[in-house]
Amino acid sequence: MQTANTTMTAIFGEPISTYSRADALEDGVLIDISATAREAGIVWPIAMTAAAWADCVQWTDADEARKGYTGQSEAGRLWDVCWMLSAVLRRAARQGLRADPAHPLYVELLRTPREGRGVKPRLVHLKFIIGPDDDGRPCITVMMPGED
Repeated sequence: MQTANTTMTAIFGEPISTYSRADALEDGVLIDISATAREAGIVWPIAMTAAAWADCVQWTDADEARKGYTGQSEAGRLWDVCWMLSAVLRRAARQGLRADPAHPLYVELLRTPREGRGVKPRLVHLKFIIGPDDDGRPCITVMMPGED
């Protein structure tokens, strides 16, 4: 008979392979945005998935030239994302809402799409969760709605 103290390792053995948050940051699967987020009032470490970064933040000189010099920049686009996340986090805290993996929160923002020639801002939704980092401390992960 198994007891309540039986661990997953005791049942399944040692993991064959693990992939940590640090690994994802090193590989570029996650992009650390903590420094800018701190300026917007977010105190926990925060990272965006590469897909969310590419859709909402990434902006090159070529993008700017193709769009006709809109005044967009990666720094400005990143600030917009962080500021909107900060606003949603403050509202969620006032309402006592959580943003754990089972209860993600969403943020809406307008951003000029990188593809094509149009400069009209489009509404985009980002999903974010608060969960443990590799050491069990709270951290935030921002992703596209279809990502897990």
